Amino acid sequence: MTYNNILTATSEGILTITINRPDKLNALNYETIQEIGKAVDAGNSDPSVSGIIITGAGEKAFVAGADISEFAHFTSPEAEKLSRDGNDVFHRIEQSAKPVIAAVNGFALGGGCELAMSCQIRVAAEHARFGQPEVNLGLTPGYAGTQRLVQLIGKGKALEYLMTADMIPAAEAHRLGLVNYVVPAAEVISKSTEILNKIATKAPLAIEAIIRCVNSYFKDGENGFETEIVEFGKCFATDDFKEGTRAFLEKRKAEFKGK
Repeated sequence: MTYNNILTATSEGILTITINRPDKLNALNYETIQEIGKAVDAGNSDPSVSGIIITGAGEKAFVAGADISEFAHFTSPEAEKLSRDGNDVFHRIEQSAKPVIAAVNGFALGGGCELAMSCQIRVAAEHARFGQPEVNLGLTPGYAGTQRLVQLIGKGKALEYLMTADMIPAAEAHRLGLVNYVVPAAEVISKSTEILNKIATKAPLAIEAIIRCVNSYFKDGENGFETEIVEFGKCFATDDFKEGTRAFLEKRKAEFKGK
């Protein structure tokens, strides 16, 4: 599949999606968001892919925000559709059966911060900066920034950053729990790869189930405890469970097949 705004490459089981608009600091327009969604869907459908990395082209930005020139003239119904469609893509990333890591190589502002938060894990370069500056434009976040920031750093700090539009340095983002790791810029991809390679040695069906269980905690009307009970039971019917327990008892490394 060919794309206009992103680059994709698969190596040793890892699909890397690079947002390729460096002249605009990788700002998200509608087409770019849809392309990211299609690439993540393709990765989930590809049996050779075990994990996905999303990053930005260049050294300055992961995604420095939305492409304001695209929506400055929108009506309220048009803006609502933009938000709804973007939320659908970011929800699919969050629900991805295969782990998705945001390799944040610079500014992650507005839609960029929201994209990073939709990934399961975030690795940030030391110079990265996060933020939701939408109030400077007279807006709220549009791609679930008010929801996922609260989940990751708590209500009080989320409200502070959402209302002040202050940027969050990488070290502070790590302290708050917004990112999992902060590393030198040159190591962002390698650290992300290291994490995905470790996850790839585990039982794929159990990884999928864990993602579903954790996400269910935040779903309205869904009992996360019940989801875990059901998923736990399902695991016992898999070949991966038989292999994992057999390998444990035989004191050897398990060889999971995702069946």
